[in-house]
Parts: sequence; C-alpha cells; structure tokens
Amino acid sequence: MLKKTIKYTDYNGNERSDILYFNLTKAEIIEMEAGITGGLSEQITKIIEAKDVPSIIKIFKDLILKAYGEKSQDGKRFMKNDDLRTAFSETEAYSNLFVELATDADAATAFVNGIMPQIQSIKSINAQS
Repeated sequence: MLKKTIKYTDYNGNERSDILYFNLTKAEIIEMEAGITGGLSEQITKIIEAKDVPSIIKIFKDLILKAYGEKSQDGKRFMKNDDLRTAFSETEAYSNLFVELATDADAATAFVNGIMPQIQSIKSINAQS
C-alpha cells in the first residue's frame, strides 16, 4: 500500500495537504493481467516501446483510479468504489498527482512499485495460463 501526501489548492483557494492511499491487491493484478491478451505487463511494455503517449496517459489514469481507496477505521478493509473514485478524480489532489506521474518518470516508477503487491507469484500464475 502506498501512502502519499499530496499538497494542492482547493476550489475555495485554500492550501490543503491530504494523506491519500493507493493499493492494488494480488487478486486485482491477476484480474488485470488475465483480462488482456498477453497480459497487462506485456501491453504496457509494447505501448512504452511504441512511445504511444495517449495510451500511456490512459494507463496511468486507470492505475491511479483503480488503486485509490480509503482504509476502514479498523484497517481490515480498503474500500474502493465508483463514488470514491469519481470524488477523488474531481479534486486538484488527483490533478496534481496525475501531472506529477505524467512528467516525472522516477515518481511514476515509485508510484507503480508502491501500489503493486509482491508480484513474483502473480507472474508465475500468468505464465501458467
């Protein structure tokens, strides 16, 4: 799980600093890998090699919004749903994060590594299918 503090100015002109959480579970990664012919990893590699900027941007947007959620008070659940994603996507916090990841390769790499579970077992499952 990635815990990220994002500073931004809200729509009332107030400076804010929010702590936000992002995570993808092993089950979500397997579903994403299995849902695309050749797997998500292979598709991302092809898009990057082709320097297909529109597709790269779409993947980052999808990853950010798929990974965003809120922890339950007891820490047992990481809640994600369309209402939470939409609310987050309508904030300057989302906009600032998106711009950071789209313009800073190191930040993008750190984000992706932070939201991914240990994927060695996932790669072996994908290789078996």
